[in-house]
Amino acid sequence: MIERKKTKQIQIGNVIIGGDAPISVQSMTTTKTENIQATVAQIYRLEEAGCEIVRVTVPTLEAAEAIAAIKKAIHIPLVADIHFDYRIALKAIENGVDKVRINPGNIGSKNRVKAVLSAAKERNIPIRIGVNSGSLEKDLLKKYDRICPEALVESALRHVAICRDYNFESIVLSLKASDVRMMIDTYRLIARQVDYPLHLGVTEAGTPRTGIIKSAVGIGTLLAEGIGDTIRVSLTEDPVEE
Repeated sequence: MIERKKTKQIQIGNVIIGGDAPISVQSMTTTKTENIQATVAQIYRLEEAGCEIVRVTVPTLEAAEAIAAIKKAIHIPLVADIHFDYRIALKAIENGVDKVRINPGNIGSKNRVKAVLSAAKERNIPIRIGVNSGSLEKDLLKKYDRICPEALVESALRHVAICRDYNFESIVLSLKASDVRMMIDTYRLIARQVDYPLHLGVTEAGTPRTGIIKSAVGIGTLLAEGIGDTIRVSLTEDPVEE
């Protein structure tokens, strides 16, 4: 029997991932987060379906303000998906989100990075660094002349290095690709280099038929090798189907 890779344990709300903790199942809402009632209703359905951690997109300060009310109404950890604006990250943290998905290298000056990491550290909130084959840095595309596992891993390690510069270690990593073989090879490569918990998923997996097959092969292969601490099956459908 293949032994599961030992990773650091990270707490996300009332759920522990990594180490010998059970592998948790995640999903993501499709509602406008600003619409608190619709978002909470969808999360209730996800909870009933067995979802253990839920992510919401937070593109605006209004969405970040909605975090407090959503968090109060639901029963599973809430993750804020933030891309570039550090002010939105700070507001989401202030309003009680359990984890933030943000890439430190994308939010600007060192002062902005420090502000976000300090706020997260103060509240004991982990950060998920999410690297995606569809948004790889231009200099890495030039260096490797293509999207490849080595480029995705180098991208992830850049963001990790920024966190380490500020003594921030509460990190979860995801390195997603739409090509299943590349996704598998990328996670194998990063698993040899870090001991942070890994969130598994195939990006742009697609409709239920193709998405389930691609995710089953990609996620299933890695789990069978002892790699992975939390998973999401991404589908272009009602998230309950995930």
